[in-house]
Amino acid sequence: MSASSDRIRRFAALVRKESYQAVRDPSTVLIAFVLPLILLFLFGYGVSLDTTRTRVGLVMEETTPLTQALAASFQASRYFSVTTSQDRRVFEEDLVNGRIRGILVIPANFTTDYAAGNRPRIQVIVDGSEPNTANFVQNYAQGTVANWERQRQALVSEGSNTISIEQRFWFNPELTSRYFLVPGSIAIVMTLVGTLLTSLVVAREWERGTMEAMMATPVTAIELLIGKIFPYFILSLVSMTLCVLLAVFLFGVPFRGSVLALYALSATFLVPALGQGLLISAATKNQFLASQLALISAFLPAFLLSGFLFEINSMPTVIQWITFIVPARYLIPSLQTVFLAGDIWPMFLHSMAVMLLIGTVFFLAAARSTRKRIG
Repeated sequence: MSASSDRIRRFAALVRKESYQAVRDPSTVLIAFVLPLILLFLFGYGVSLDTTRTRVGLVMEETTPLTQALAASFQASRYFSVTTSQDRRVFEEDLVNGRIRGILVIPANFTTDYAAGNRPRIQVIVDGSEPNTANFVQNYAQGTVANWERQRQALVSEGSNTISIEQRFWFNPELTSRYFLVPGSIAIVMTLVGTLLTSLVVAREWERGTMEAMMATPVTAIELLIGKIFPYFILSLVSMTLCVLLAVFLFGVPFRGSVLALYALSATFLVPALGQGLLISAATKNQFLASQLALISAFLPAFLLSGFLFEINSMPTVIQWITFIVPARYLIPSLQTVFLAGDIWPMFLHSMAVMLLIGTVFFLAAARSTRKRIG
């Protein structure tokens, strides 16, 4: 009983020491609170995958009621910002200089071909140096024409039985990219705060020689590591809470899940994030090297290989296998589900189990590396 109470006192003393050190260190506050706010504002306001109001030039080589109706469909589309002309040469320089993203040409024989029952062609000229934007302009131009044609056929066949298709998008009806970018960015922030902050703080202890001094005390390696990361575990949860409040009340992201699921997922994710930071610091003992390794091994994989911006299924097979060891791969879809869909516990429990497994490996490796360094 005495040994147990001594262990509790040692652990409490370690936690108090680290808490005081975290409060006194300006870099800790900067990484835990200022940097997450900057990243969240960048993802919330600066990054958008909503390709609306794309600037295009519309060339009407003939002016008839039919071509004017088609032009009106392009002008009414929320995806295009249209400037019209009767000569395509007016827009060529604008396309080359990037002032517009495409040129839509309604040819002179459009009305004649349409009246004759032929399929008239509309030319779409786009800048191939930006493939994503080029594909967007092409696909939405085709969609606008198809929608205009369906409306005309519906008017012609008014009164007869026609089939109409209604599209419904669950969870994000307006397909607003902010609604899934902001929850995903919270996972990126937690990766940065958990791994980078832990690796820097513990590496600083190695540089100053205080880690060896503490290991000379009766404290065990596991007690020391857990005692050092516990304040940063709480700090990371506070940082996450601040990001969630901003996401809901400032960026207007709906929150349909439970607070329990949010904190359970976040706390579980911090196990591999903090464990990776400990492993990096124990392996390097240098703040500069630890920060570089944290960015390369934690932040970049979380940003590029987690499905946050790039679809995992579209990656090469070898890269897809690598993503299975990236903890953010499991947190990001879970956070997006908590915000947009609600609690889906079978999905959450699977993700939490995998994250705990990865975190356990990191912690065991960090403890073993710490013992070797001291021995």
